[in-house]
Amino acid sequence: MSTAGFGERLGWGDHPALLLVDMVKAYFSPEAPFFLGRPEIIDVCGDLLDTARERGVPVVHTTVRYNRDGTDGGLFIRKVPALRLFCEDDPHDWHETVPALTPVAGEITVVKQYASAFVGTSLAATLASLGVDTVVIGGVSTSGCIRATATDALQLGLRPLVVADACGDRTEEIHRANLHDLDLKYADVIDRTEALSRLVR
Repeated sequence: MSTAGFGERLGWGDHPALLLVDMVKAYFSPEAPFFLGRPEIIDVCGDLLDTARERGVPVVHTTVRYNRDGTDGGLFIRKVPALRLFCEDDPHDWHETVPALTPVAGEITVVKQYASAFVGTSLAATLASLGVDTVVIGGVSTSGCIRATATDALQLGLRPLVVADACGDRTEEIHRANLHDLDLKYADVIDRTEALSRLVR
């Protein structure tokens, strides 16, 4: 397929925020059903987080959490029953952010029930109140929550910048295919070097 007419750059706005999507224990603990085996993602997200904190850039974390019976997960939790590990009676606290990225005072944690960080949450209103025009996105998984969040950010008038090496998926092929498609249609896919150099309030 020709890519003519696709893939123009959105570029950086004037007021970015860092959005770390679902960097929680469920994706980084070997005994969890969603384990990705990609610890390097934590390191890259850690670099982004340290830089954002040093430069006063707003930081938003997301996690997934359902009530005890999962009814607030709707059809999503029926389609993906493994999501029940995020229900309130989970003894493992799979929804908790990995220790290296634990939010600090002043950082926002958005609790979501669906793939996009914007659906059914206050995220859009929060970013608007902060004057944010650009979201620098890292987290998991590329084909699911990253893709959905970046797509919704674009549709809400924000510039989504997906940091390729700060994201991951079940396989490298799935990861790369989704990054390629995001870059053509919904977001600018960038690397850690660009993100670290441009992430400034």
